[in-house]
Amino acid sequence: MCGIIGITGDAPTLDVLLEGLARLEYRGYDSAGLALLPATAGGALWRARAATGTHSLDDLAKRVDGAPEGATTGIGHTRWATHGRPSEENAHPHVDCTGTVALVHNGIIENHYELSDALVAAGHELSSETDTEVLAHLLEEALAEAPEAGLVGAVRTMLGRVRGYFALAAVRTAEPGLIVAARRVSPLVMGVTATTALLASDIPALLGTTSEFLLLEDDQIAELRPGSVRVTDLDGVEVEPKARTVDYDLDAARKDGYDDYMSKEIHEQPAAVASTLLDRQLPDGTLALDEVRISDDELRSIDKVFIVACGSSYHAGLMAKYAIEHWARLPVEIDIASEFRYRDPVLDSHTLVIGVSQSGETVDTLQALREARRWNAKVLVISNVVDSSMTREADAVLYTRAGPEIGVAATKTHLAQITALEILALYLAQVRGTLYPAEARALLVRMGELPAKVALALERGPAVDDVARAYRDSPSFIFLGRHVGYPVALEGALKLKELSYLRAEGFPAGELKHGPIALVEPGTVVIGVATRTRLWEKMLANVAEVKSRGATVVLVANDGDDETARQADAVLWVPPTEQLFAPIVDVVPLQLFAYSMARLHGLDVDRPRNLAKVVTVE
Repeated sequence: MCGIIGITGDAPTLDVLLEGLARLEYRGYDSAGLALLPATAGGALWRARAATGTHSLDDLAKRVDGAPEGATTGIGHTRWATHGRPSEENAHPHVDCTGTVALVHNGIIENHYELSDALVAAGHELSSETDTEVLAHLLEEALAEAPEAGLVGAVRTMLGRVRGYFALAAVRTAEPGLIVAARRVSPLVMGVTATTALLASDIPALLGTTSEFLLLEDDQIAELRPGSVRVTDLDGVEVEPKARTVDYDLDAARKDGYDDYMSKEIHEQPAAVASTLLDRQLPDGTLALDEVRISDDELRSIDKVFIVACGSSYHAGLMAKYAIEHWARLPVEIDIASEFRYRDPVLDSHTLVIGVSQSGETVDTLQALREARRWNAKVLVISNVVDSSMTREADAVLYTRAGPEIGVAATKTHLAQITALEILALYLAQVRGTLYPAEARALLVRMGELPAKVALALERGPAVDDVARAYRDSPSFIFLGRHVGYPVALEGALKLKELSYLRAEGFPAGELKHGPIALVEPGTVVIGVATRTRLWEKMLANVAEVKSRGATVVLVANDGDDETARQADAVLWVPPTEQLFAPIVDVVPLQLFAYSMARLHGLDVDRPRNLAKVVTVE
């Protein structure tokens, strides 16, 4: 997730760009940049970029003192890094070899490897590690082949060559006053006044300039000129853009119409899963991580895996244990990071230690990884933040690409972590030869169905609200699951504790008779994960045990499973999926339930008491 801003017309271009970037900083903040065009053709393109973490915009503002006066057109960008570490070289806008075309981009170009190889072979010089830069050079090629088509024609040609999802805006010194924009999946909005035209990746950047917005749809191309916007499809046929009127303030706009950041981020989960899945296959069909400094031979020599994490990341790690052991046939231990280095774990150069952390800065996990390195273990990190402390010290990295998460309780980053760990399990299986390449690719294709399934689960939100209202006065909850449902139960209990401050405990359902069943009495609410995974029958037997003792039973069940529904007082429905992928879908109604319970109790879901987003002390 990144922020895009653009303007052409008689407004104070530089001021509008800087203000828009400040308003979009919540979409990404590891680097920022802008480019300005002069008012007449033939002038030089001016560009400034900065990459200083959370101070990028402050640093960028200091670098615009030399900006040319009289610029009437400009584009800007604030970056959430995916391909390439945060650095000035990787910051947007990117330019072509001639320095006359500049482009900003949000999203992922899935086939950028093959595109960059072809561009280099054709003599282009790439100066960054990003997937974005290939777009600028593709525009350069298209303009050289058909200069009469101009920038809009070049963008249309480029769109025919790229795969993935994106929003982009491009300018060219030979066509002053023009911004060409396009999108596929990633959002892009536009505004028009009598003398200006503006675009942005989100409404907050444009508030105050207009309350009327034009929405660009997938595979549409917009030409913005002072006071006008023209939109065409890929065939060049002009279309009427959809209009939207907004009457809310800046904070509400950042929430995109949702009541709070948490509900917004819960509904961003299909995109977070899709982003994490994109670009995982190389042109030869093999799977790829983001950064790898471990050879295949070293990975084949691994004989044991440890996963270290905290909180929701720990629950994601628990789910990964099943996948790695099943597909890669490696024994896996899962540790709470704060306990790992104090229990004298047995590690050596044939051990792989996987650290899972949304921020990449969680001090307990960071120290656990440093302990692993002390024993010469290989270290791999799953993180949502490029160039974080953990990723800098790792031998390999796989990024979750969920975008910034503002809400303290993890939602979209949790699903992205599970997705990334499943990709890692397939990667290990591929390298170790425990799955045929075709099998791994087929499973990755099945994973590609998950964003749509998560979206279906989210559509049941109103029904989940009804269940929450029915049990809003219950003082305590027991969450149960078996096999991959057990970590889902733990996460459901954690979310309810974090958000609603209610007593909630998660247990393996088979462990009930060894103690926890003593807590069950009439009125106790038991929430069970009872989707059709391999231990479904045993799970229903455990449900019968609590029902016979007077418990109220709420079950997560697959659509149309009437047999499971008959055992429940209430059902949270989810679409079925492959057993090892089920946690990505099954956890969604438990997030919604916890969110609804917290709202029913009048609590602030974005800022749960006593909790911080990033834990940086032991």
